[in-house]
Amino acid sequence: MHTEKMTFAGHAGDALAARLDLPHGKPRATALFAHCFTCSKDITAARRIAGRLAAMGIAVLRFDFTGLGHSEGEFENTGFSSNVDDLIAAAQALTDKGLAPSILIGHSLGGAAVLKATNAIPSTKAVVTIGAPFDPSHVTRHFQHAIPEIQTSGTAQVSLGGRPFTIGKTFIDDVSTVALTEAIKHLDAALLVLHSPRDAVVSIDNAAEIFMTAKHPKSFVTLDDADHLITKAEDAEYTAEVIAAWSQRYLDLPEAEVPANIPEGITRVTEADPNGYLQDVQTGSFHALADEPAKHGGTGKGFTPYGFVSAGLGACTSMTIRMYARRKGWPLDGVHVDVSHAKEHATDAANPGAKVDHFDRVITLIGNLSDEQRTRLMEIADKCPVHRTLERSSHITTEMASNHRQ
Repeated sequence: MHTEKMTFAGHAGDALAARLDLPHGKPRATALFAHCFTCSKDITAARRIAGRLAAMGIAVLRFDFTGLGHSEGEFENTGFSSNVDDLIAAAQALTDKGLAPSILIGHSLGGAAVLKATNAIPSTKAVVTIGAPFDPSHVTRHFQHAIPEIQTSGTAQVSLGGRPFTIGKTFIDDVSTVALTEAIKHLDAALLVLHSPRDAVVSIDNAAEIFMTAKHPKSFVTLDDADHLITKAEDAEYTAEVIAAWSQRYLDLPEAEVPANIPEGITRVTEADPNGYLQDVQTGSFHALADEPAKHGGTGKGFTPYGFVSAGLGACTSMTIRMYARRKGWPLDGVHVDVSHAKEHATDAANPGAKVDHFDRVITLIGNLSDEQRTRLMEIADKCPVHRTLERSSHITTEMASNHRQ
C-alpha cells in the first residue's frame, strides 16, 4: 500500500485535506470513508480500516470535514448538511481522478452522513455504517448542557474527547431537523450495518432501527467487544475483512491484477502492522496473510512463516502425485497431505549438537488403487520439486496414512 495526499474544494470552497490509500497495482474498487463527529481522517480506526482494505485491492479516500483536522474552514459554521455536501464533493474529486467510489463507509455521525449522501453519488453500489446513529441529533447529547448558551449566544465552546470545540447554532438547528428515515428507505445500494453491542456512545438500538428501516439487500454484523472508536487493531482488521468480503457480492470487481512494481516470480512480503507481526504476502495476483500466534505476540490472522513452508511442501506433493496419476490414468479420487515441522538435533558428526529442520509428511491417497499403484505414488511424492529443495538442507520423512483405503 502507498498513500497519496490530496486536497479538494469542500461545500463552501475551503480546501479539504485528504489521503488516498492505494493498493499495489490497479484498484479493484474505490471506497470513500467518512470519519466520526469531531474526529479526523487520521483517527486510528480510519487508518487501520483503510490500510487493510488497500491491502485487499480496494483504494480508500479518507478526508477531514470542513474545519477539522488539516482542512480549512470554520467548524462552528458547519452542520450535518454541510458534511453531506463535503462527502459529495469528495466523491466528485475521486470521480475526476477516474476512481468514482462504489463503496461509502461512515463511522458514527459519518455513517449517518453517508446514508444521506448515497443517492446523490450515482457510482455508489454499497454502503457501510459503523456505530452510526439513526437520528443525527444524537450527537447533541455530548454537549446537552451547552445548548441553552448556543441558542442564546449563537456559539459555545465545549469539550469533546478532551479537546475544545466551538459549536454554533447552525449545527444545532441543522442536525435537529434532519431525518434519515426516507433516505434509508430509498437507499439505492446494498447496506451493511456494523455495530458493537457494547457501544457506550451510540447504542446498538440505533443499528437495529437503521437495519429495520432499510430494504434488502442489507446485512447486520455485530462487532462483539469493540468500543465505539474501534481502537483495538484486531477489531479494525475484522471490520475491514468483513467489509471486503461482503462488498464483493454487490460490486462487479475485476480480477486482481499483478502489481506492476512486483516482477514476475517474486513473492513480496510487506509489514501490515508495525506494532505486531502481521504481514501482507503478494505473489502474482494473489494475496495472503502471514502472522505469529497470539502466544508469541502476534494476532494469529495468517499462516506462520513455517506454516507457509509446510504448505509449499504439502501443495507441491499433492500436485506431483496428481500429475503422475492423471498421466497414468489411475483411479486416484483425491489426495490430502498433512505436514508438520520441528527442530531436532543433528546426529551426524559434521554438525554435533546443531539443530536441523525436520518435516513429517503423512499422505492420504483416496481411490480404488492397487498396492503397486499406491507404492509408486508414494515414491513419486519424493520427486516433488519442493521436497528436493528442502531435502538438501532438511530431513523429510514420509509415510502413508493408516486409513489410506478411505
